[in-house]
Amino acid sequence: MKVAILGLGAVGRGVLDVLASQENGLVVTAVADSRSALIESEGIDISAVLERKKETGVCGDRNLRAADVVKTADYDILVEVTPTDAETGEPALSYIKEALARGKHVVTSNKGPIALHYPELSTLAKEQGSVIGFEATVCGAIPIIQTLQHGLAGNEVRRVFGVLNGTCNYILTRMADEKLTYAQALLEARELGYAEADPTYDIKGIDAAIKLVILANAIWDLNVTLDDVDCTGIDQVTTEAIALAEEEDCTIRLIGELVPATGQMRVAPRLLPKNHTLVVQHTLNAVAVETDLAGDITLIGKGAGSLETASAILSDLIFIRDFYDRST
Repeated sequence: MKVAILGLGAVGRGVLDVLASQENGLVVTAVADSRSALIESEGIDISAVLERKKETGVCGDRNLRAADVVKTADYDILVEVTPTDAETGEPALSYIKEALARGKHVVTSNKGPIALHYPELSTLAKEQGSVIGFEATVCGAIPIIQTLQHGLAGNEVRRVFGVLNGTCNYILTRMADEKLTYAQALLEARELGYAEADPTYDIKGIDAAIKLVILANAIWDLNVTLDDVDCTGIDQVTTEAIALAEEEDCTIRLIGELVPATGQMRVAPRLLPKNHTLVVQHTLNAVAVETDLAGDITLIGKGAGSLETASAILSDLIFIRDFYDRST
């Protein structure tokens, strides 16, 4: 199958690295970054593209853009990994809609379009006989969407809750382990590349809230928005609060919680015993699922990172490839 990739940041480059290293029947026929694009219907030279991007800052022809790839390139699956806009979902939303309208499959790590417009995109995909994969939008390498959609089919999921943001988890871990202030831990997270220059989405709990909205709409058709999430971040957590938790042999973690039966969604710092399964360290994510038949299940893994996110994208690509092979 032919693949076009929009976005050559860390995630896009990770996807290219993985595809170049495997024999998986997937051929990259187009790539685009924010300033250029390359379209070659027989397949691009991935190594050459990555080297050109490293040396010049662009991947191809400066007269071409991502929109040209979406509208004119020869591909079966569009991989959309451009930066997230949580307010409008653009320009990724338009790219995804255009690809689906052409009858193409889509795989994305972009939380904005899925959180804001999943019902519309899902309907469009079904009308065109296409598949839209978005495993990479929630908790990186952890296969929480596949688990909820397929692995726990037949179960009533009573609650989903856990550590959904690695940046916040790193900050809280460092505050507890090294007695750092919030400001000191945030600065360290920035220096290590775990926090963005503007970390608002992470520290205010917005990133975790967006992930709850994606799960609520994609798994349970709850038709909710970010405004429906009761959201409190970690920026008011103090060293004194951490110390008080320590006295009770507890610690503080930012926990996102979704109750499907009621639609209740909450993100807030929570006090947890140190031996709780959700007390994971540094940038790890952990998601617990309470069910009626399977009992309680906890998934732990890396929630972000180039290869980790590429793993989730590759999982969707292989799923679509196999689905396509079975249907033809």
